Amino acid sequence: MTLRLHTATLTAILGFSSAAGAQQANPLDVIPDKMPFNIPYGAPISLTRAQAAIAAATAEAEKHGWALNVAVVDSGANLVAFGRMDGAQLGSIAVSEHKARTAAKFRRPTKAFEEAIQKGNNYALTIDDVMGSRGGIPLVEDGKLIGAIGCSGGAGSQDEVACTAGAATINK
Repeated sequence: MTLRLHTATLTAILGFSSAAGAQQANPLDVIPDKMPFNIPYGAPISLTRAQAAIAAATAEAEKHGWALNVAVVDSGANLVAFGRMDGAQLGSIAVSEHKARTAAKFRRPTKAFEEAIQKGNNYALTIDDVMGSRGGIPLVEDGKLIGAIGCSGGAGSQDEVACTAGAATINK
């Protein structure tokens, strides 16, 4: 009797475990018809336009009382212009640049990596030079990537709001 009870218990546990551990479809196995984020690289953004994007981002941040660092890179992910608002934290200088470089190199907002990580698609953590935090946005003109803007110093949502204002000077 005791052996049957142990066998039944073990069978129930193993049956439950195998059902709970059943393989689920991996969303990364889906093969898209078209390349995602396939924006062609264009000529690099000019200094004047990069500074205008920074001015718009910092103006938005000032409206809210946020002290941010803002970086703009060209289509090759090289720094073109940088602005540090009074009181912006020093650690966010490099973060703003990294967000901009990530958005330019991977031709997508850094929020895409943040969302992938939050959904458990931790493959994004294995890719070199990725910033998985919102606040980096590609700058696209006439269908070509001419650079990217990155903001850091606030909460990710604050960084993104300011960055969006800066990107709006280019992305129409």
